[in-house]
Amino acid sequence: MSDPDGPGRQVRAVAAAVLRDHAGKPDLLARVCRACAVLLSVDGMSISVMNDRNHREVLFASDAVSARIEALQFTLGEGPCFEAFDSRRPVLVPDLPGAIAPSWPAFAAEMAAEPVGAIFAFPLQSGAICVGAVDFYRRRTGWLSAMELATALEVVNVALLTVLSQLDGGHHGEWWLALPEQREQVHQAVGMLIAAFGIPADQALARLRAHAFASGRLVDQVACDIVARRLSPDELDT
Repeated sequence: MSDPDGPGRQVRAVAAAVLRDHAGKPDLLARVCRACAVLLSVDGMSISVMNDRNHREVLFASDAVSARIEALQFTLGEGPCFEAFDSRRPVLVPDLPGAIAPSWPAFAAEMAAEPVGAIFAFPLQSGAICVGAVDFYRRRTGWLSAMELATALEVVNVALLTVLSQLDGGHHGEWWLALPEQREQVHQAVGMLIAAFGIPADQALARLRAHAFASGRLVDQVACDIVARRLSPDELDT
């Protein structure tokens, strides 16, 4: 007889070993994720935390493709992680190249050039509070089996607990204040646009995204040019 809690028990055992051996280390989340991801038939995973579509930070990306997936989603302001965050439900896309009318068409179109056959996004949710999302990708197409899905859900739960344990005030509604600002140049560029045009932060970020999309670049790259004075705010509208 199969053990219905087998995947959960295995994931928890692996995570417990990592937490025991590496507690307090700055790369604890990455170590936990890498150890748990081995139990899944996926090629990569990433974790992002957010409180809306304009405030989002990537805490972990296992490889270059995962990092590209996250960068594209942030640049476009759409993608499976945003859908999982907004809907509070898993977003399972077993055939990304063949997906028909996804709710994030720009992201799907950009992903056509990437070696991704399937993508699975899960909300990082604790009760009524959702703090982000986890993305898994596979190079080949195909659904997760029932056992793989159960394992993925347990990995997401372990990732959530690890994230919350590393954030001061994680259970008191102020978790966002404890996050490191990994996109410092984006924040600086948004500030420069606010100063230049007297517009709100969400409109400034929207201008960055629009220019990045129109020029075929990432938001991070455009922000870097603005901060380095290689691109002036006025040029975003040209």
